[in-house]
Amino acid sequence: MWMHQLTALLQTAFLSALKMLIAPLIFFSLLSGVLQLRNATGSLGRLGGYTISYYLLTSGIAIAIGLAVVFFVHPWTNHPPLSADQIPPPPSGLLSQTDGSLITLLQGVIKQLLSNPFNALAELNILGILFSAILLGLALAVTLPTTSTLPARIEEITQAVYKIAAWVLKLLPLGLFAIAFQLSDRIEATTLVSLSQFAAVVFGATALHGLLVLPALAWLFTGVPPWRLLPAVSQPMLTALVTSSSAATLPLSLTTAQEKLGVERARAAFILPLGATINMDGTALFEGIAVVFLAYMFGIPLTTTMIVVVFIVTMLSSAGAPGIPSGSMAGLQVVLISVGIPLEAIALVLLVERPLDTFRTAVNVQGDLIGCLIVDRLLKSQSADSEAPPTSTPIKEENP
Repeated sequence: MWMHQLTALLQTAFLSALKMLIAPLIFFSLLSGVLQLRNATGSLGRLGGYTISYYLLTSGIAIAIGLAVVFFVHPWTNHPPLSADQIPPPPSGLLSQTDGSLITLLQGVIKQLLSNPFNALAELNILGILFSAILLGLALAVTLPTTSTLPARIEEITQAVYKIAAWVLKLLPLGLFAIAFQLSDRIEATTLVSLSQFAAVVFGATALHGLLVLPALAWLFTGVPPWRLLPAVSQPMLTALVTSSSAATLPLSLTTAQEKLGVERARAAFILPLGATINMDGTALFEGIAVVFLAYMFGIPLTTTMIVVVFIVTMLSSAGAPGIPSGSMAGLQVVLISVGIPLEAIALVLLVERPLDTFRTAVNVQGDLIGCLIVDRLLKSQSADSEAPPTSTPIKEENP
């Protein structure tokens, strides 16, 4: 009896701590990321334009893959969802408050987007937080002088928020134990099978994006074949696989971009940190599929329109996910709250999240490096002062 009460207390504390971080984590992460664009003016305008275009393209492709998985590959629906006595009352959410029609949904989205920024932070209005952070960041990027120290101060606050998130996530094993203990007498064998099928689908979709889509984009835009590209970026990917942190991999990614991909140092210094902040294709895939999976398990109906909106919100929330182990949990909560899925649903995903986190982080780092290579090659090919683009690939050969 006492063990059940203790683990219930630990579970509540852990989930509440995660929820506490949502607003500051999303706001400052996005604000800091957008402010990095302030240097992309004048001669660097094309650098920022190409970089953002690439990140939007790969995020869009990742969303398309996730939608295909949702509509065509969902083996967990062969098993029953959780029983009614296992499901807590769902909270009200942006999508759960609509009648499913497009006009009503758009009205709710606009109302959430244009709310008071302070109210949005206090009430966990996710769309309002996302919109306010992006809008404020763009305004500051345009108006601040180059000598302003405000972006540096905001970055310091962001790093402090990341540190708090890292402290909370260090308690993940303890929280996971408490969650597993609470679920042990409620989860049936069919639920575990559904959970393993969900993990397999996420792994397969992420592998498709990392092993096929991203190398194909690199081959298309730079002429570098996958069998030369993947070995060149293997070391940062392996580091990301071990650390589960794109931020911790950033120094190695910068070195790899310069020494093995032949990217100019100034360009790599702009593209890779921005990518580590906002380019989270693997995270967007995971969160989107996870929300649809949890909606089924907890009996939350999702219309086609709602699924599309879920993936858009997922893309925005994943852009604010910190580059630390299990940092996507904050973004997942964003989408759960938007849809009206009980926050307790995250407990199911946490049982398989860690191995999936390592793999998608490696794909995130791979996407950053490929984007760095593509943007650098495009800028070199269009530079009026440079020589004609070389016919050989920019990958530097190792000395025999």
